[in-house]
Amino acid sequence: MAKKALEGLRVLEMGQLIAGPSASRLLGEFGAEVIKVETPETGDPIRTWRVVENGTSLWWYVQSRNKKSITINLREAEGQRLIRELVKEIDILIENFRPGTMEKWGLGYEDLKAINPRLIMIRVSGYGQDGPYRDKAGFGSIGEALGGLRYITGYPDRPPTRVGISIGDSLSALYSVIGALMAVHHRDVNGTGEGQVIDVALYESVFSMMESTLPEFDRAGVIRERTGSTLPGITPSNTYLSSDGKYVVIGANGDAIFKRLMNAMGRSDIAEDPRFENNSKRSEHADFLDALIEEWTKTMPFDEVMTCLDDAKVPAGAIYSIEDIVNDPHYQARQMIQEVNVEELGTLKMPGIVPKMSETPGKIEWAGPKLGEHTDEVLSEKIHLSEEQIKSLKEKGII
Repeated sequence: MAKKALEGLRVLEMGQLIAGPSASRLLGEFGAEVIKVETPETGDPIRTWRVVENGTSLWWYVQSRNKKSITINLREAEGQRLIRELVKEIDILIENFRPGTMEKWGLGYEDLKAINPRLIMIRVSGYGQDGPYRDKAGFGSIGEALGGLRYITGYPDRPPTRVGISIGDSLSALYSVIGALMAVHHRDVNGTGEGQVIDVALYESVFSMMESTLPEFDRAGVIRERTGSTLPGITPSNTYLSSDGKYVVIGANGDAIFKRLMNAMGRSDIAEDPRFENNSKRSEHADFLDALIEEWTKTMPFDEVMTCLDDAKVPAGAIYSIEDIVNDPHYQARQMIQEVNVEELGTLKMPGIVPKMSETPGKIEWAGPKLGEHTDEVLSEKIHLSEEQIKSLKEKGII
């Protein structure tokens, strides 16, 4: 059997909720051994978030798949000692506590580097490990606001709104994984043998996605505002109503694509009109073009609109609910809807693995574990504690 892409990489996850745990989930999906440290008795709060069955959140089973769960009381000196022992055996430590917390426990990077110079430490926080805001409480929603995303999300005549998921946390997780793999390359492939700190701030992860907003403000004084379903300067790219009340998203802002759309609509006159020959000129007439396109889409039910656009090779799609996603044959063919067995629950549908790798594909090995399910295994195998030592730690509430 071929090795997994990250087989042999050992990860210790000390964060909770979304950003840090999402990063370790991605690493675990491609073969890294992920050991999640949780608080005894209560565990990660996400275990009880949103829809709960048999006392456990359905989200938990996805967020913590392929992870091992151990419980350690990090506020006790003996618990901190266990972490220092585990650090000797790992490659990457992920934490998303408020800056200074790990140092307070004697688990800051300099403390751990002295134990394991090869350690790569991912530190996810609201504002980063330095700067005037470092000590402020941070959350993904605040990062989305401070990073500029909330300001431009929604309609101009309404208050700013949010994306319906924790996008700030997810972006930070992706940057954490990218940073971790770059650090592993520098340590192992470049041959330095050195670990390092990867400082990921939630607001910076969001801000890095803000496209041309900064240079446009810098050079032209432009402040991008909320524009609803349109994207100013990119024309046509909008959402249009069909005759049966459904919406179709059409992206025809490429010059050749725009011509194909107009020809499919029977408007070759518009396709060849020099007023619309490139994106800049079309954007001057965005309202006219959007009205023209919707006038056409309203003449047909959604399925006919899609058939016409697909035949013309114009990018278009439906706005899917999760029910639409589950029933979509393309999702199913690409194995993006997977069923995983969960003890005491039966099978549970979960999102598949991204990205697809031809030689070392990721895999869902198991759903999120029970609290502390792997404590005995990890402490005995990694730091060679005896049954008596483990029993004693349990009696003292350390694990």
